[in-house]
Amino acid sequence: MTTGIIKKVAAAGVAAALSVSLGACAKGGSSTTNQGTSANGTTELAMWTHNAGNEEELGAITAIVDDFNASQTKYKVNIQAFPQDSYNQSVVAAAASKKLPCILDTDGPNVPNWAWAGYLAPLEGLDDTLGKFLPSTVGKYKDQNYSYGYYDVALAMFSRKSVLEKHGIRIPTVDQPWTQAEFDGALKKLKDSGEYAYPLDIATGSTGEWWPYAYSPMLQSFGGDLIDRTDFKSADGVLNGPEAVAWATWFRSLVTNEWVAAKSGADSTKDFVNGQSAILYNGSWSAKDARAAFGDDLVVLPPPDLGHGPKIGGGSWQWAVSSSCSAPEGAMEYMKFAAQDKYVASVAEATRTIPATDAAANQVEAFKPGGEDDIFRQFAKEFAVVRPETPGYPFIATEFAKTAQDIINGADPQQALDQAVLNIDANQQSNNYFE
Repeated sequence: MTTGIIKKVAAAGVAAALSVSLGACAKGGSSTTNQGTSANGTTELAMWTHNAGNEEELGAITAIVDDFNASQTKYKVNIQAFPQDSYNQSVVAAAASKKLPCILDTDGPNVPNWAWAGYLAPLEGLDDTLGKFLPSTVGKYKDQNYSYGYYDVALAMFSRKSVLEKHGIRIPTVDQPWTQAEFDGALKKLKDSGEYAYPLDIATGSTGEWWPYAYSPMLQSFGGDLIDRTDFKSADGVLNGPEAVAWATWFRSLVTNEWVAAKSGADSTKDFVNGQSAILYNGSWSAKDARAAFGDDLVVLPPPDLGHGPKIGGGSWQWAVSSSCSAPEGAMEYMKFAAQDKYVASVAEATRTIPATDAAANQVEAFKPGGEDDIFRQFAKEFAVVRPETPGYPFIATEFAKTAQDIINGADPQQALDQAVLNIDANQQSNNYFE
């Protein structure tokens, strides 16, 4: 499960870049031939998922489909599962050849791009239901709902109570997270102890979507952002203003102070478990291995408040209906059926991820109030920020990742951020994403 979720986060950058490069050529309505009416009059609906090879999640989705098919005779949903590495390419190719399925899953950050490109239809009749979902689990574009997911994951800090107490470091809480001064002071104490080459591991060895997913929340906690979200026209002032420069300067200082490695090991959770770091910044998927290693000594901590409150990235895989579905009423009927709390609970439990609704969380032991994973749901509710809901996000993500990597390796913060703004603004304007 751990590997699967990490792959989901990392692969999103590749998928997003692909969708932005090919989306325009497939933009607009299309027809599809991979669903139709069977001999007995049942309308068959094709469903695509990225979950081939992910036995737990595919099993949970298959059970929902089986229940839907057994609940009525008008429609039958047929699942086709793709390997994750080829899934997004398959969707883009199908859109270009006008053969999209009726129902498909999509990584949350891709939803605005795929909606803009004409792949997806707005979800009708689900507003009340989706109002009960975590905001980060609902994909939106231009204030319309296009997708929903059964779960989210949450970024967090992991440490050991014994380590923090040994060095006189306060254990932060949701209500009282570390301030920047406290966080920096804690890292200095841990470094000065001589026990750690790098006391904090933020997984700088990861690539792709991890960089905007993990590090743009730090920028947002400083008061900056990837783009001005009032109209999504420009990143000027939010990605290169004083707050953003302060973030970049601090981000670089993590390396120059030798608190963080410029490039971490391949498995940050394993390194933490093996005692190479005192604090791990990673996703909720790290909890299982960390608990197995440290038991009750493990503490799950909120990210620090760097000036504007703790922030974490939000949004994972979600379900949508294609705009070209030949039986949209059937697809929408399935989407309504599949949004029941019991199905949210079953998928979240199978994947050990954060259930999207309160009612579903109460059905999953680990996520009930006081459960061992309830802390991650608290983080998702209190701190999650979805990635910008603009079709240009794939380009923004790639540009931010490159810029952040340059900064952590010594580039001038102001110059690097100014160039990123120029590149992002040119891309937004040339594609008319904000119109």
